[in-house]
Amino acid sequence: MTLELTRVDYTLLGLTSPQCMKLLPGAGSKGMQKVVVGDHEGIVQLFSLKKGEIQVAFKTLPGEKITRIQLGGALGTIQDKIFCSSKNEVRGYTKKGKLFLGFETSLTELIKSMHVSGSDLLVAGDHVYNHYKDCKDANAFLCGDKINDLISLNVEKYHQLVPILACQDRSLQVLDQSSVCQTVTLDSSPLTLHLYHNNGGDLGDHILYGTEDGTIGLLQISKSSCTTKWIIQSEKHKGGVLSMHCYDMTGDGIPDLLIGRQDGLLEVYSMPTDIGEDNQPPLERFSYSCNESVTSVQGGVVGNTGFDEVLATTYTGWFFGLTTGVIEKQVSGDGGDLNSKIRLSNDDKMKIIKLRAEVEELEQKVMKECEKYQSSTQEDSPGFSTIPFLSISDKMWLCKEDAVYMLSLEVQTAIDNVLLKSNVPLTLLDVEKNSAVVSHSTCDPLTDCKLLATYRCQMNTTRLEVRVRTNEGQHGTLIAYITPLIQPKCCQLRHYPIKLLSLHTRCHEFDPSRSYNVLTLKGAFSLAEMHAWVSFCLPEVPEKTPVSQHAEFTFISTFLGTMLNCSYGKGEAEFKSDNISTISILKDVLTKEATKKKIKLDISCNINDDSMISVINLLHPKIEFYVNLLKQVTLLEALNDVETHDNNMSGCLSAEYKQILHNQHEILAQYNKYPGYLDRLKCAVVDLYVDWFKFKGINVKPKIPLLTDALNNYSLDLILSFFNNKVM
Repeated sequence: MTLELTRVDYTLLGLTSPQCMKLLPGAGSKGMQKVVVGDHEGIVQLFSLKKGEIQVAFKTLPGEKITRIQLGGALGTIQDKIFCSSKNEVRGYTKKGKLFLGFETSLTELIKSMHVSGSDLLVAGDHVYNHYKDCKDANAFLCGDKINDLISLNVEKYHQLVPILACQDRSLQVLDQSSVCQTVTLDSSPLTLHLYHNNGGDLGDHILYGTEDGTIGLLQISKSSCTTKWIIQSEKHKGGVLSMHCYDMTGDGIPDLLIGRQDGLLEVYSMPTDIGEDNQPPLERFSYSCNESVTSVQGGVVGNTGFDEVLATTYTGWFFGLTTGVIEKQVSGDGGDLNSKIRLSNDDKMKIIKLRAEVEELEQKVMKECEKYQSSTQEDSPGFSTIPFLSISDKMWLCKEDAVYMLSLEVQTAIDNVLLKSNVPLTLLDVEKNSAVVSHSTCDPLTDCKLLATYRCQMNTTRLEVRVRTNEGQHGTLIAYITPLIQPKCCQLRHYPIKLLSLHTRCHEFDPSRSYNVLTLKGAFSLAEMHAWVSFCLPEVPEKTPVSQHAEFTFISTFLGTMLNCSYGKGEAEFKSDNISTISILKDVLTKEATKKKIKLDISCNINDDSMISVINLLHPKIEFYVNLLKQVTLLEALNDVETHDNNMSGCLSAEYKQILHNQHEILAQYNKYPGYLDRLKCAVVDLYVDWFKFKGINVKPKIPLLTDALNNYSLDLILSFFNNKVM
C-alpha cells in the first residue's frame, strides 16, 4: 500500500533545534490536537488550527534558546504536561500556559538532551548525564565521548528506570544508576532514540535508534542483554536521522514509523505485525523531500478532523503537514479568465481579501524601513551599518561507503555563495541534490592555498551539500566563507580540520588474525599529551582525555580496509597496523610533536613481512575491478561506433562485447560514481612500496616509474614481485 499525502504549509516559526515540536494528546482517536513548539529565540508556544488559521493558546516571552521539548505527567495519566529545556534550566507548563516548574539543574553544561518519565527527569549535556527524582539529585554519569541523545525504557511496563545514552563513539550506554551495565556497539554514531510504538512495545524494552549515516534499527534492550530485531540500512546516501515518531498512517491498526532526516527527507515505514524471529524490517510507504533539515516529526490530526497528518518542523522554522485529506480546487469548464474558472466559496473569498490586505500592509512597512535605511547611509547623515548575526547549522562527516567527506551547510536565510579554501590538496565531487554552480579559481603557487572554489546558489537555497575527497598523509584546514543573500553584504567563516589519517573511522572490533606492524613509543609524556597527539592525527577521537589510566581505540580505513589499533598510557604507547604507510605517518608526526615539546622518545618498530602481502591481497579485488571497469569504458566508445555504422558487424561481436553493450548504462554509472578511484588505489600501492622499503633502509624511488607502468598493466604477480624486490 502506497500512501498519498499532500503538503500543507501552516506557519513560519523561528529556528528550531531537533525534537523541539510535540503534539499534545487529542480528544478521541481522531480528535484535533494542539502543537507545542520551542525555537532558538526562547519562545515556547502552544497553538491549534481552526479553519486553517493559527489559534495561539499561550506564548512565552523570548529568552535562552530552547534545546528540547518533552511531554510528561504522572505515570498512568495523560501525558499533556510540557517540559522544555534551555541553557541548564528545565521549565514545565500546563496546556493552559501556567508555569508549574522552574528548575535550575546542577548541570555545568548546556542541556542538549532530555527525557521525562513520571517524577524522574533525565538531562544530559555534551558529556555529563544527570538523573533527578522529584527535582533532587539521584544519579550522575560522566561519558567519555559526546552524548547525542538519551531515553529510558518504559517504567510502567519494565517496572524500573533504565537510562540509555546515544554516544558519538558509535555506541549505546545502558546505565544502572551511575554506572554502565552494558555497552551496545553500532556501525555508526546514533543521533536519536525513540521508544518502539511510542511506549516500548509490549514489554517496554524495545528501542528505535537512528544514526549519522541514516541507518535505522530496532533493539530489545535490558541491563544485561541486547537483541537486534531489524535494521534498515541507509541507501543513496540518505541524511542522518534527527527525529522519529510512531503513528498509524496506513489505517491498519499498527503504528507506522515516521522519520525526519538531516537532508530534508521525510519517510513513512509500515511496521511488521510481528517482531519475532523472522526479523522482517519495515517497508517504505512514502517519502518526501523538503530541501531543509527536518528537526522534528510527529503524527496526528491538526488541520482537519478525521484526517491523519505527518507534521514536521524544519531548521529554518517552517511548520507544515503532509495530510491524507484531499485538497481540491473546483474548476468550471466554461471559458473566461482564470478567476472566472475557479469557483470560490464566500469563506475563501474573505480569506483572500484578508491576505491581500496583510500583504499590502507588509509592503508598506518594508518600503518605509528601506527608505529609512537609505537616508541613514547618505553622506550628510551620521550613518550606521550593522551586520546581522545569522545562525548556521553545519556538519562535516566521513561517508564510509565512498571514503569521502560530506559537508552540510544550512542557513536561516537564502545563501548567495559559498567560497571554499584549503591549504591541503582536496577534490570536490558532484552532489546530485545541489543546484549550485561551482567555479574553480587558480591558486597562487607562492601561497599555501591548494584549493579555491566558489558555489553560487540558486534563489531561495538555504541548504548546500559538498562532497570532499581528501588524501591521507597531509593535514590542514578547510575554510568555508558563507555569504547569505542579505544587505549589507557579510559572510561567516567555518573551519574544518583535515586530519593526517582523515580516511580512518572508529570501529569496535579488532581483528587479531591480521599481520600487524607495531610501533612502540616510550618517553616522559603524559596520557593527555599522547591523547592530544593521537587526536591531531585521527578523526573521531574524543575531545576530553580519558579518565582512566589507559586508552585504546581501534580504527579501520574506509578506503583501503586496513586496521589501526592505538593503545597508550602515561610514558608508553603502542600502535598496530597492517598498513606500513599508516605506521610511517604516525612515526613521523609523533616524533615531530615530541620534539616540539622537547620530549625524548625511545622508538622501536617491529615490521611484519607478511603484512605487505596481506595488504596487497586486500587491495587486489578493488584494483582488479576498477581496471576491468576502465577497460570496459574504453571499449564502449568503439563498440557503439560499430553498432551505429555497421549493424551486420555488431551481430558478429563476442558474447563478452555484447554483454558490455547491454550493461553500458550500469558501467558508466559505476565509473562516474567514483571518479579517480583507480588512481587513488594506485597511489596507495606506490606509497606502500616506498614506505615498506624505507623501513628496510632501501631507497626505491628510482623504481617508481616501473611500478607505475606495472600498475597500468595490472598483474598481481608482477606487483608482488616488486615488493619482494625481485624486479631490478
